Amino acid sequence: MGYEETYARSMADPEGFWAEAAQAIDWFKPWDKVLDDANPPFYRWFVGGELNTCYNALDRHADGGRGDQPALIYDSPVTDTQRTYTYSELRDATARFAGALRARGVEKGDRVIVYMPMVPEAVIAMLACARLGAVHSVVFGGFAAKELATRIDDAKPKLMVSASCGIEPNRTVHYKPLLDEAIELSAHKPDHCIILQRPQSQAEMQPGRDLDWAEAAAAAEPAECVPVAATDPLYILYTSGTTGVPKGVVRDNGGHAVAMKWSMENVYDVQPGDVYWAASDVGWVVGHSYIVYAPLLHGCTTLVYEGKPVGTPDAGAFWRVIAEHRVKVMFTAPTAFRAIKREDPEGRLIGDYDLSGYQALFLAGERCDPDTLEWARDKLGAPVIDHWWQTETSWAIAANCLGIEELPVKPGSPTKAVPGYDVQVLDENGVEEPAGQIGRIMIKLPLPPGCLPTLWQKDERFVESYLSATPGYYLTGDAGYKDEDGYLWIMSRIDDIINVAGHRLSTGGIEEVLAAHPAVAECAVIGASDPLKGELPVGLVVLKSGVNQAHDEILGELIALVRQKIGPVAAFKKVTIVDRLPKTRSGKILRGAMKKIADGSEYRMPATIDDPTILDEITEALIRIGYAKH
Repeated sequence: MGYEETYARSMADPEGFWAEAAQAIDWFKPWDKVLDDANPPFYRWFVGGELNTCYNALDRHADGGRGDQPALIYDSPVTDTQRTYTYSELRDATARFAGALRARGVEKGDRVIVYMPMVPEAVIAMLACARLGAVHSVVFGGFAAKELATRIDDAKPKLMVSASCGIEPNRTVHYKPLLDEAIELSAHKPDHCIILQRPQSQAEMQPGRDLDWAEAAAAAEPAECVPVAATDPLYILYTSGTTGVPKGVVRDNGGHAVAMKWSMENVYDVQPGDVYWAASDVGWVVGHSYIVYAPLLHGCTTLVYEGKPVGTPDAGAFWRVIAEHRVKVMFTAPTAFRAIKREDPEGRLIGDYDLSGYQALFLAGERCDPDTLEWARDKLGAPVIDHWWQTETSWAIAANCLGIEELPVKPGSPTKAVPGYDVQVLDENGVEEPAGQIGRIMIKLPLPPGCLPTLWQKDERFVESYLSATPGYYLTGDAGYKDEDGYLWIMSRIDDIINVAGHRLSTGGIEEVLAAHPAVAECAVIGASDPLKGELPVGLVVLKSGVNQAHDEILGELIALVRQKIGPVAAFKKVTIVDRLPKTRSGKILRGAMKKIADGSEYRMPATIDDPTILDEITEALIRIGYAKH
């Protein structure tokens, strides 16, 4: 069955479609109803069913013939360490750590915050919570104490799991002082902290509260898998809210397991036993979905990589990992490939490695400019698939579903809606936009399995944030259009559609033009306030390594390119060169912060920023072209 038939079936008979997909998961008790739609807009999947996500990810493989297959490969260039866990070994380590949690009073429904670097123990901690029916909330390792404290007060964890430190290419990040400060700041106090002591740094332990991971696990009795309801929460993952108060995205157990398992074969075209690598972090949704849960639910080998795309040791780091571990499919953010392209524009380092077993590259996390996609495709000689999804959905909304049917690629588009998602482009009155017209990208309710059923203990905020713009639809927050072939084009966040003298323009469209210039490694365009035209586009570009062309010449060419490709209507005259762009730790460019700087508005330092000093550099760059204030 091809894409069109599969998609049509998912729309016409969603209950039959997802009931069939759910047969691939082991259930302790079958569901009473596939979709409970009695209380819209709160929909629930597989109501009455009972399962355990950890059992499906580990035990059924360990006991079902995959016990000796590698489940997890840990590759850490920053510590010069590699370690492999078979399914049996990972199951046993998880059961023992779950026993350590249980010995400290953690039971079904309790929350546990995991604040860890990219080590196998982070995965073990998540799976151990799932094993007990406890709800984990992973906070990106190294997050500031104040941000960790807000999450402690919202989730109210019984226990914290952390490590003595995280390792960056040129520094050690000491986690324990940050953890101690966060607990000091928070009103809620967890009973215990279990700390993984790493050889690079020994954390100071607080008697009575803090426990050593190795000692606690060694003394524990292995715990069995606890049956939970399909609608019980598996985890809470906090995403930044517009008010500065993070939103706790809730993920259920049943719908999530079904969607994760289905996506591995149908979206990514991988089979049990294949090596699958999501080069992300367990602190982000990509890490939850495609480092931990989906590959293990599907019986694949997953990779935990503690390193960077460049600098550990060079821009060939990804190719070494792919070649050494025989990776079949890789998933990362476009920003990682832009960093590689900037360091090694000719892709010479690729030739040093055998990538013959490599099948496809998937990109997501931000819009992928066509230039980066085409560079990766040309250099790798494999399909490069841009796909689009969100923390809230946990898996792809739009993709070229390689496991169903490989559709022609249109660089700049994540192809078509994934089966299960009724994606529509609506105007502000809820009327569907014609082909080619930019509007708000919405998903008709109910959302498919795996998507958020609500926010943690904040049903009203869930409705207000996502469901109030047009009744019966989920607001993605993204703007774009569908073309005449039904391909989706995600142009920018709704906030990034700028109004230049009455003309609505997408900053993403202008970025696409700038990124196509041969000297540009990456770029960002923001809409800055203008007293005459309302808003004007302002460009910031980072050049590739080794570019010798005069900067003024490059800037002139960029202005001319936008005029040629988009037209004088863009009024694009302000562009400057910077050494780097401000980003979150997951690689998203902080356009909102840059816009506030350009407008001279006050802004809150983004909690997820990779390096706060960069905003001073951006301020200076914007002052050079007549924006921002000293």
